[in-house]
Amino acid sequence: MTNRFLTYALLMALLFVSGTSHALDFSDHNISVGAKGGMSLSKVNFQPSVPQKLIAGMVLGATVRYIEENHFGLIGELNLEQRGWKEDFKPLEGYSFSRQFTYLQIPLLTHIYFGSDKARFFFNAGPEIGIMIGDKTSSNFDYQNVASNEELQNSYRQLEQFTEPIHRRFDYGISAGLGMEVNINSKHAINLEGRFYYGLNDVFKNHKTDSFQGSSSMSIMVTLGYNIRLK
Repeated sequence: MTNRFLTYALLMALLFVSGTSHALDFSDHNISVGAKGGMSLSKVNFQPSVPQKLIAGMVLGATVRYIEENHFGLIGELNLEQRGWKEDFKPLEGYSFSRQFTYLQIPLLTHIYFGSDKARFFFNAGPEIGIMIGDKTSSNFDYQNVASNEELQNSYRQLEQFTEPIHRRFDYGISAGLGMEVNINSKHAINLEGRFYYGLNDVFKNHKTDSFQGSSSMSIMVTLGYNIRLK
């Protein structure tokens, strides 16, 4: 039921972006390009669940933005983001394990803003696709031979995720963010945004006979951006 609802939400976001683009008045517009950087905090929604903590990663990106004088616009981005998960071993002590994926992302967002010529608040939302280009594991124990670790074997926790092979490198989901932009002058502006991403595709195999029936990504991103108006 949850996956069906999220799929419907993604379709609605696509329709909303499409409808907004047709509704814009192209006679009065401005176009800007920019760059941004920041950090992400992420985890993986495992089913069955895996005790975990948020893992920190970097975010770097380039943006193209088309906005209207009537408070609406569109944003296209190409981002590099690190996300994954970090295991929580409590009540066991002395163990550390994290797995971090690097994604190239392409969000297409509706941009809604309010404010003055000096400063404005904005809301961005829309669909996003991504492709995994990196997979890095960090551990202080032999996670590839966990069957020989008697303490972990007796801890009644999921262990398959340590060595589970990547099944789907393509990802898609929904992004939504809030932020503030300050205009330095008529051409240059800086912005700060907090954004939430909810993935709809599983990283690992998700059949009933597999270890996990769900392994989608979730992340919170905080970025600082710089925009230059071209028109």
